[in-house]
Amino acid sequence: MELKMDVAALNAFLRREFAQVADMFEVIEAGAETVIRLRVDQSHLRPGGTVSGPSMFALADVGIYLAILSRIGPVALSVTTSATIDFLRKPLAGIDLLARVRVLKLGRSLAVGDCLIFSEGEAEPVARASMTYSVPPR
Repeated sequence: MELKMDVAALNAFLRREFAQVADMFEVIEAGAETVIRLRVDQSHLRPGGTVSGPSMFALADVGIYLAILSRIGPVALSVTTSATIDFLRKPLAGIDLLARVRVLKLGRSLAVGDCLIFSEGEAEPVARASMTYSVPPR
């Protein structure tokens, strides 16, 4: 598998193209598995002392998007066309979340990715997501 964007390039792309959320996310690894961090703060918490579903969904969406870009290069107009997320257990409040992402299929017009989300330092996932993206013609 050839990477077209490494960790530094993905983080730079995020800061340049999506500055509105770039402070929330950080690419930690790029390769067969891409790992993205959500820097959890008060804005991500919901009543009951847990990370909100929308915050976990955003992590999955950004994570799979960036994993696909690591393979195809900086194609900003790739868009989500289908998404499924399963919330498995309560994430720990005040602890960053890590998304471990695999690109399952990379075709000419569609890409499919799978993501497991963990509270950092924990062995059991808190959520699982699968998403399909439309990739514009190259």
